[in-house]
Amino acid sequence: MNSPLQFELPEELQQLRELVRDVVRKEVVPNRMHYDENNEYPKAILQKFKEAGLYQALFDEEHGGLGYGMMGGIVLAEEVSWGCLGVNTAFTSTKLGALPIDVGGTKAQKDKWLPLLASGEKTAAFGLSEPGAGSDVPAMATTAVKKGDRYVLNGTKQWISSAGQADIYTVFAMTDKGRGPRGISCFIIEKDTKGFSFGKKEDKLGIRCSETRQLIMEDCEIPEENLLGGKENMGFLHAFKTLILSRPAVAAGAVGLMQGAFDAAIEYAREREQFGTTIASFQAIQHMLADMAIKIEGSRLLTYKAGVYAETFHKDAAKFSAMAKCYASDSSVQVASDAVQIFGGYGYTKEYPVEKFYRDAKILQIYEGTSQIQRNEIAAGLIKDAASKTKKG
Repeated sequence: MNSPLQFELPEELQQLRELVRDVVRKEVVPNRMHYDENNEYPKAILQKFKEAGLYQALFDEEHGGLGYGMMGGIVLAEEVSWGCLGVNTAFTSTKLGALPIDVGGTKAQKDKWLPLLASGEKTAAFGLSEPGAGSDVPAMATTAVKKGDRYVLNGTKQWISSAGQADIYTVFAMTDKGRGPRGISCFIIEKDTKGFSFGKKEDKLGIRCSETRQLIMEDCEIPEENLLGGKENMGFLHAFKTLILSRPAVAAGAVGLMQGAFDAAIEYAREREQFGTTIASFQAIQHMLADMAIKIEGSRLLTYKAGVYAETFHKDAAKFSAMAKCYASDSSVQVASDAVQIFGGYGYTKEYPVEKFYRDAKILQIYEGTSQIQRNEIAAGLIKDAASKTKKG
């Protein structure tokens, strides 16, 4: 009897995985410490990604992409993060910035912007968080006021990946403060727009090659055709749909990072000798490796399920996206920590890659919704499900 569960990716996605692995091993792995130590944006690597058609793999065929869907994005995030989570963040920030257009844009907006992003000719970024409104989105202070055929935006966005490097920004602002979260709208802002600028580059613990800055809007005027979807007060819905689709990709980044840390750790354990034998022969090390593998495979399966649900906007998509993001993120910190432990003192030095995996992993529990916020959303979904079952009973 054939199982309904499919654990093998379709052939085209397996081919994509092999392509990405080849590019990552040639371009990312040899250069990742240079970009990390110099806090330098990986322009040369992203150019290689463009030449290899990896940006196209993030988008649908209608807009110049390859049409691999959600699973294509997950494969990309997983494999690039195996090499460097910072490079992955710099790369996939374009898809994150494009998602509001994808889920909420008019046909004209999609036709104008998405082909440019799919080709890699332009890159994008996503602007939701603020200095005083991270997890608390309704506390957003950025405003957009309609004046004639234009909107005037004022405010600051915080922790924006690829800010200053990206060409196009999807930015959320209050158009009706009295409606709370239902009064948020989303706007498309081009980099060279008057009144639009960037704060200092943050000096971060990890993902150091992915630039993080503020977006600053000071009487920033944009044409009304850049109001996403052509309707005000739809931004909360656009953000909600975006995060359902983006969180499995973050989880995939965590899976890739864990796999990279695990691969380094098990190779080292097989080579490193103590007390006349390799440390891989010690049961304590074997149990650590087993626990790491369990977390990786559990995270991978949950991520793939969340990806399938997200792509179809299944009724449980939000819950499983949050589960995948939370579990994989938390697991990545533990797996990276265990990898450092297996390396011992060497793991604490920059001579080996595991200290970087460890530093990079922490951001996964923070960006695109903290692990605590994910648990809130998971619990809310569980309680809603239970209430629904009670009513039906």
